Amino acid sequence: MELMKKKAEATSKTNPRALLRVFREGIPLPLVLQGALEALQVAIFVALIFAVPVVGVWLTGGWGNSSIESALRLSGQVWLKAHGVPLDISTVAADGVTEISGVMTLTPLLFPIIPFLFAWRAGRRIARASYADQLWQGIAGALVAYGFFGFITGFAVRTADVRPHIWASILMPMIILGIGVVIGTRREAGSWSRLIGVDLSERIAQSSQASRWAGSYVAAITKSAFVAFMGLVASAALVLAIALFMHWADGSNVYQQLRPGLVGGIVVTLAQLAMIPNLVVWTMAWISGAGFTLGVGSHLSPFETTVGPLPAIPFLTALPTGSLDAAWLFILLPVLAGFAAGWWFMREGENHFDDWLDRKIQMRWLSFSLSTLFLGVAVGVGAGLLTAFAAFISGGSAGIGRLSELGPHMWLVAAWVAGEVAIGVIAGYLVSPYLERDPVLED
Repeated sequence: MELMKKKAEATSKTNPRALLRVFREGIPLPLVLQGALEALQVAIFVALIFAVPVVGVWLTGGWGNSSIESALRLSGQVWLKAHGVPLDISTVAADGVTEISGVMTLTPLLFPIIPFLFAWRAGRRIARASYADQLWQGIAGALVAYGFFGFITGFAVRTADVRPHIWASILMPMIILGIGVVIGTRREAGSWSRLIGVDLSERIAQSSQASRWAGSYVAAITKSAFVAFMGLVASAALVLAIALFMHWADGSNVYQQLRPGLVGGIVVTLAQLAMIPNLVVWTMAWISGAGFTLGVGSHLSPFETTVGPLPAIPFLTALPTGSLDAAWLFILLPVLAGFAAGWWFMREGENHFDDWLDRKIQMRWLSFSLSTLFLGVAVGVGAGLLTAFAAFISGGSAGIGRLSELGPHMWLVAAWVAGEVAIGVIAGYLVSPYLERDPVLED
């Protein structure tokens, strides 16, 4: 509405105040162009954020005798990697003749959060300048401009040793920006229905009662799976924090051995912080029992720890060592997360599948058993799929050498989590009525 008023005032030749306002604030740009400018601002700001530490290390001589052009190319490569773009890496072996090559797919998960936050802000600005039925214009302009920036960056930073995938340089940044812009526009619009220009509440009101019950049940299942997944993430984060704290001295010794200097130490610390979300997911895989891989031939789980030679990275000192006889108890954490999800589902009060079975099956014990078993399986599968996605984006390859396999196996950890959460959901749903009793009312 504000945009339409400004356009009307800009076309008025008899309103001096309107002309003065246009002179101060400028004439509104077409939505496609405004979206493109917002995306270019995101690209430039994010590039500067990653360029500052890289150039800072270069200024202190951290990259040897490399030129400023090499430092800027490295900054661009980090920008691409922050958007999940795979990089083809090649180098020469120790014999000086054999060429070793690989693909770097591992992405520190804290990196994509930076462009996402800027894209979220850009989405809100685009939403303020458009109506719901015009919103696609600003989003389309932003996606095209950001993809073009990624295309130019992918060509500009190519070297003999590092070659970004060009199509990925276009598509992956567009995906990160698109997610941030859509969530930002939704935040500004206040609801998804206003965002797409459709009154969903009216559509739902016109549907049948059975359809509304089914939708409520599916929504409650989805929320419960998310509760279980977030409980598992919180448990893994707590275990990781305790492990890092217990091995703090060992990590400090690695810092002293590296001697990175002030700027180098800051960069090493920032790089490790960027890997914290990955480590949380790997810890989540470990406590589930599935474990994760830390290089070719290395596997860590509560039942087995096989680790080969590793690089000198401080956070690797927190890896589990010694006797692991009681480590299997960590498997109870996903079960507890499922217990919380089952309790939450009972409080939500949307078990319409149980109501339907109660009408179809006369034996109450059978209908209740089937609905509870289905509830546990459905929530477990949902939590397993969320875990599989987290495992997929957290792992990958560091390029060449033993570290070409990092992270958990997505379907293996999904299966473990699904089974453990399902058990916890069933237990939580069965026990939760006793936990919800009000002693005052009972007396």
